[in-house]
Amino acid sequence: MSALFEALLGPDFARLPPTVQRLHAACGERRYLGHGEVRRGAHPLARLCCAVARLPPAFSGAMAVDMQSTARDERWIRRFGRHAMPSRLQRHTDGLMERLGPLRFVFVLAVRDATLHWRVRSVHLFGLPLPARWFAGVGAREFEDDGRYRYDVVAVLPRIGTLVHYRGWLDVDAPVGVPAA
Repeated sequence: MSALFEALLGPDFARLPPTVQRLHAACGERRYLGHGEVRRGAHPLARLCCAVARLPPAFSGAMAVDMQSTARDERWIRRFGRHAMPSRLQRHTDGLMERLGPLRFVFVLAVRDATLHWRVRSVHLFGLPLPARWFAGVGAREFEDDGRYRYDVVAVLPRIGTLVHYRGWLDVDAPVGVPAA
């Protein structure tokens, strides 16, 4: 059985660093612990957008990601302190679809310079399409630094500025049990 990201990336999956491969190749339930830094934008509309998408508040400290993965989809709950940010990822005809609250993002995935890049292709809110150009400043990177899995996610919108920028690391070599809900 091929994991979701392996199926989406095909041969490019092998070009990812080992820690990124391990995170995305695993199936089943697991929890990864790490550290995260979250910076939030100050614009009033940024706060509203973050609330709708359930994006994390400003934060610095220990964090966890609970993942439940099959070959068809992945359910992630990113935990920044007391804030839980659930999402569901699955294959879409145009790439990788992620659902965050009432938002549905479709990302194009690409491997460049040993980094997995996520770029927005389309966005829907409550099923209604939003102009893709609004989301040119939204993306993510996954990479390895000093043998550790790292992530860097940024969301910047025109005229509003930064919604959220979060980054950090996870210990993908020591998954821990996932607690009961």
